[in-house]
Amino acid sequence: MTIVYNDRMWMMGGWADGRLPTHSASNQVWSSQDGAHWEQVTPSAAWSPRLAAAMVEFKGKMILLGGTENYYFGNANSLKNDVWSSSDGIQWTLLTESAPWTPRAYHQAAVLDGKIYVFGGGNYVPDYQALHDVWCSEDGVHWTLLTNAAPWSPRLWFSTAVYRDHLWVLGGWSNNPSKNWGDVWFSKDGKDWRQLVAPESWKARHEHSAFVFQDKLWVAGGHAQPLSSEVWSLQLPKEWPGPHQVKP
Repeated sequence: MTIVYNDRMWMMGGWADGRLPTHSASNQVWSSQDGAHWEQVTPSAAWSPRLAAAMVEFKGKMILLGGTENYYFGNANSLKNDVWSSSDGIQWTLLTESAPWTPRAYHQAAVLDGKIYVFGGGNYVPDYQALHDVWCSEDGVHWTLLTNAAPWSPRLWFSTAVYRDHLWVLGGWSNNPSKNWGDVWFSKDGKDWRQLVAPESWKARHEHSAFVFQDKLWVAGGHAQPLSSEVWSLQLPKEWPGPHQVKP
């Protein structure tokens, strides 16, 4: 899990050693100002070791949401729906042990108009599940279900961003059958979603990066069968969206 917060890069949690006997999840927290020199902020955060949580900056704090304690060998009990906050990466406050959204990993979260949005995700193995619900909260404690079935398909390993004052869902993966997604969706409120129409776009993929930089929305890397090192950017006009740029 990664985030940029307080002029530092932060990396925390994660999974080591794949399926080897030495495998483990982590609740370490590290930070860096330059990417070359890293400081271990804490070897053991208050939240349980995990991977694939969602992270956002919200009201001056880092917020960690859900995730899974076990990658390949877990069960439903490995999935989390707790929410934690911290202003320094050392001291973590439990906002809620059990949010009303179902325990999940490989989901995304974003902040828009003073609210945290959580959407999608589910579980990879051993029991695959994928979701396309959307929830929001003004404090990380009390949550409202906006839609149980967004028009984008249930998926894992997608990316999200906030661009032109909208939430964005980009790409991802679903199973049964295994499928990469290359669609792009946006919403002002998390409830009503529309699909972007583009004459040229990146190949369907999952586990890619999406971010906003220099007034553009960027997509980089990911698993596009095969792995990709492409970088794409999209710049929309300030007055976007126009009726000719989206599907109804």
